[in-house]
Amino acid sequence: MTDEISEIRKQKREELMNGTTEEDEGTPKEPVHVESESHLNELTKTNDVVLVDFYADWCGPCKMLEPVVKAVAKETEAVVAKVDIDQHQLLAQQNGVRGVPTLQLYADGEVAKRMVGMQDQATLMNLVNQFA
Repeated sequence: MTDEISEIRKQKREELMNGTTEEDEGTPKEPVHVESESHLNELTKTNDVVLVDFYADWCGPCKMLEPVVKAVAKETEAVVAKVDIDQHQLLAQQNGVRGVPTLQLYADGEVAKRMVGMQDQATLMNLVNQFA
């Protein structure tokens, strides 16, 4: 019994140190930076709703959109993914990105909506909630 209690305490300590708890293990509350095409595919196939932000570091509207995207990640059940078009040019091309920022909403693994340009938080929250 004491071993079991020690194990539970250890697990709780790790959760506190990592800033997570068992209840938090749903969707990430911060945007996920996409590392590859397979990473994006995995995110869109394993989550019900994924909002993908195709951006560039040099893009002014992309910088203005960043806090909005972070808020959507924090306040909704959607996974928010960010794709740097300079690092992942082929991925941007495959997704038809011609301007930034471009936002694509995936629902059940399929593109449900696409928006180009700056969007406000209310618009994105409504969009995510529509497909959640």
